[in-house]
This record gives sequence, structure tokens and C-alpha cells, in this order.
Amino acid sequence: MKKDKLKTTRRRFLKSSAAGVAALSIVPRNVLGQGQTPPSGEFGGALIGCGGRGGGTFGGLGPDVRRVALCDVKFKDRADNKMYYSDFRRLLERKDVHVVAIATPPGWHALISIAAMEAGKDVLCEKPMTRFIAEGRAVAEAERRYNRIYQIGTYGRFGANQKIRKIFESGLLNTCDSVYIRRGGVKVKEWSGKVKYNVDEVPANLDWDFYCGATQQRPYNRHRTGGTHRGYWDHEGGGLSDMSHHHLDGPAYQFGRDLTSPVEITPYAPPMHPEACGLWGWCEMKYADGFTIVLESGEWGEPYDRLKAANTSEGELKDMLAEADRKKLDEMPDLEPLVKFPEAIRTRKQAGGHAAASHRVSTIYHLANVAFRCGRKLRFDPETDHIVGDEEADRLVNQPVRAPWRL
Repeated sequence: MKKDKLKTTRRRFLKSSAAGVAALSIVPRNVLGQGQTPPSGEFGGALIGCGGRGGGTFGGLGPDVRRVALCDVKFKDRADNKMYYSDFRRLLERKDVHVVAIATPPGWHALISIAAMEAGKDVLCEKPMTRFIAEGRAVAEAERRYNRIYQIGTYGRFGANQKIRKIFESGLLNTCDSVYIRRGGVKVKEWSGKVKYNVDEVPANLDWDFYCGATQQRPYNRHRTGGTHRGYWDHEGGGLSDMSHHHLDGPAYQFGRDLTSPVEITPYAPPMHPEACGLWGWCEMKYADGFTIVLESGEWGEPYDRLKAANTSEGELKDMLAEADRKKLDEMPDLEPLVKFPEAIRTRKQAGGHAAASHRVSTIYHLANVAFRCGRKLRFDPETDHIVGDEEADRLVNQPVRAPWRL
């Protein structure tokens, strides 16, 4: 992995255009008066998505954030557009809202994040960052374009080994045969969807059309709401999407896997239902420099045995370097500490789990899900964020959205 190639990848990615980032009108930051610490030193915060993870996500905004508004599609019967909202767009018009916590199902994460940053707000968003890969690229472009603070709601990277990160950032390790294997912990059976289900009556307090948002509007079934929404491709990507950002955030940062994406994806899974997430065995993902990540569910099929975990410790990685390169590494300054969200919104320094890096982390498990759904080996171009030579698979990378919503 050459240093100049890594820089080129990041530079091209951040400059890449995500056409039509949001369907809402652009409001200049100077009009909104956002982007600086409020004179009182206290930020006005809003929570969008008030389900089980809502309170915890809002708490991540920090102690100096005062809650001024709540938004949820289940507030249809009591929205007063003062404290309670059912349409996030109305909430984002408020000038006393400086930061937002987003804890909706992932089908809404990208659109709300982009709209919030466009409106001059900083964003803390629950994991998974997005529902599909192209959304992550659009969120990262919005972060750069509007100069906002963005943090994904998981913090594994803050405890990662920075000495190992320094090796990969140095550009001295041109190739490596490292293999990182993550086994279990992805709740595959728990968050599988129902292939057959009843059509239920929509609760009076729920705006079902808004809940479905940019995805296809299906007949209402209560299993598609609450935590079990995770079992449907319309809303998430099963237990893999639900849990993998927790498991991969630290390793991805540590091993420099948030600087680029896998180029070769090999799945092992039974045929997938087009609507409901299901079981899978493992997925092997190889990077251009040779580094390989393996995700194994432990919940279906034969155990993974193609490769063994290897060369992931600091000592093993240093042994891959020539003596002269080890000396160069020692002479390089240590990396700057990562900045957490509460500090970032005050100092305007980029948060540690910012959108460009978090997009690369989420791309890992999104690619695995694409390969499971297509049932075949895939090749991916990290420069363009597209599947190579497979139009069907590539349509899952950049999925259509339902009017009037658009990326």
C-alpha cells in the first residue's frame, strides 16, 4: 500500500460529486447563524427517532447540549411543531437547534444526515451509518461541502492501537498478507425477517408512508417496526448491518481499512430472499494491498477454513518492513489523538468517526450483504464505489429511492 496511492484515494473520494445530495433547498450557514459555539456555551439539541436507542444516542451529544425538540413518525397524533415533530424537515428549520442525534431505522440515516448538515447542524448518527453504499458517499460529500461535524454512534476506534495505525498511514508497508477474522456476534437469526407475514392495521399515531420514506411502501406489518425492522432490506441489512460497525470500527481504524475498501468479495451463504434478510455463513474480503478481512457468523453452514488469522500484531507488521523503513517509522511523529463529538462541536476539529472514514467501515459489511444477496464473488472499485462488471450487483450499491425523496 503506497502512501501516495492512499492520499490519492482519499482526495478523489472527498472531491467526488454525489449528484443531488439532498432534495431540500440549500440555506447558507451565515443565514442560519450555525457553526460556532452558541454565546451561552450551551447547544440546542434535537433527537430524531425516539425508539429504544434514542436516549442513548442523544446522550452522546455531550453534557452541554440541551434537548429542545423531539421528532418521530409515531408522533403523528401529537405533533405540535414546538417540542414534538413528525416531519424532521420542520424541525431542521429551527435556529435554536445546533446539533441533532439521529436514531431512526437506517433507511432514514443518510437523508436526514444530509438535510441536517445542509441546514447547518452537526450530526451524531446511530450505526449502521447508511442502508447502502452510495448513501455513505453522499453523506461524506455533505460533511465536506457544508463543513459540518459528523460522528457515527460507535466508538471502537478511540481504543484502537495507534502504533499499528501509524504503520499503515506511513505508506512504508507496500503489501501485506495480514488476515483479520471476526467470528460471531452479529445476531443473524435474531434479526432475520419474515418471509410470510400478516397485513396489520396502521396505528393511528404512526405515519406509515413517512416511516417507509425513500424505500418501497409495503403493506404495514408490526414486525417491520421496532427492533425487528432490522430483518428487512428496505430498512436495514439484518444482524450484519446492526452489529458490524461496533465490531469493525476499531480494527478498520487500526489497520487502515477506513482509507480504502475491499476489491474482492467472496461469499458463503444460502440463497437470499429479496425482501427479508436471512442466514449466511461467512464472507472473505481482500484489499488491493493483500490485507484480508473475514466475517463469520457461526450461525449457518460449514466453518470458515480457507485462511488463518495472521500478521495483525504490531511486531508482525514491523517485521514486514525493511530495517531502514523501521527507522523511518520511528522518526515519524505519533498520530494526533482522535477527537470525540462533544469536543469536536466546540473546537470545530473533525470528529474521530467522521463520515468519510465511517463510510469506508460501513462499506465492508454492505459489500458482504451485496455478495450474499447476489450469491457470487464480486469485484469492487474503491475509487468509484462501484461493483466492477456486474450490473445487477451494482444496483444494490446505489439503490433507487422512492419519489419525492432522492439522494
